[in-house]
Amino acid sequence: MIEIFKKINGQLQKIDQIQPNSWINISDPSVEEIDFIHSKLNLPRDFLTDPLDPDEPSRIEIEDNVKLIIIRIPLRNYDNEDIPFVTIPIGIILTQSSIITVCRHTDAVWDLLSHKIVSRDFTEQNRKILIFRIFHKTTTLYLRFLKEINHKIQLVEDLFHETMHNKEIIKLLNIEKSLVYFSTSLKSNELTIEKILRINILTLDEDDRDTIEDILIDNRQALEMSNIYSSILKDMMDAFASVISNDLNIVMKTLTSITIILMIPTLVSSLYGMNVKLPLQNSPHAFEFTLFLSFLLTAIGIFIFAKRKLF
Repeated sequence: MIEIFKKINGQLQKIDQIQPNSWINISDPSVEEIDFIHSKLNLPRDFLTDPLDPDEPSRIEIEDNVKLIIIRIPLRNYDNEDIPFVTIPIGIILTQSSIITVCRHTDAVWDLLSHKIVSRDFTEQNRKILIFRIFHKTTTLYLRFLKEINHKIQLVEDLFHETMHNKEIIKLLNIEKSLVYFSTSLKSNELTIEKILRINILTLDEDDRDTIEDILIDNRQALEMSNIYSSILKDMMDAFASVISNDLNIVMKTLTSITIILMIPTLVSSLYGMNVKLPLQNSPHAFEFTLFLSFLLTAIGIFIFAKRKLF
């Protein structure tokens, strides 16, 4: 889908034709739409197709005075709710007369920017503000989703305190996948933002540099939070694995102790069932003696095991 916007009389309006100083938003395009933009604006074709690759890293590329900036944004995963969040690339293409955003996910840009914000900030003379808004909203979303991830970790931890099932461990593993996606994407975004400051592809003034540096600080904060939560999650899973293993050892020790105790009366009964001469075998109280000996030895065994805390 191709949407074309231009600021007319101070308002951002949707237009039908590509005009100078317009913003073109491309989402989940067909091959025909890519061919149309490629031929109409004479853009490198890979600038339009690379942001559609879900594994495309954040980077900057310049070719024939056309600049491509790819950043990875966080996205709530509605396709697979087991993994709460994923990241996807968004491409920002700067030409001499237009700015183009490209993403596979429909409405991804509008999830970052409201129409009101774009209408207010987008100007023909300063298209950098739109890019800054995308960067700023991206880091804000990372921080917000990381707080949600931390809340999910707390909920799973509370469930573990009540009962331990495989599904809780699987939930933690899926959350860990989201944190890995976040850490990788935030690291590549950080390198891209630093490169924007270093090579100055947007012709930044002092105020612009301050804005980019603030965005970089927020991105680093999100990266640090992601690494911290990931470390906490790994330690938590190791602790839960140790608890489960310890509980299993306790159960096995208890069952082994019970088995040994139950062997005592069985041993006595087996001895007095042998076809050999045994003490008191001709006594009328032989059965009572056998029972008494079994109970006595069993009680002694229980006392010894209990004293050594083997139950």
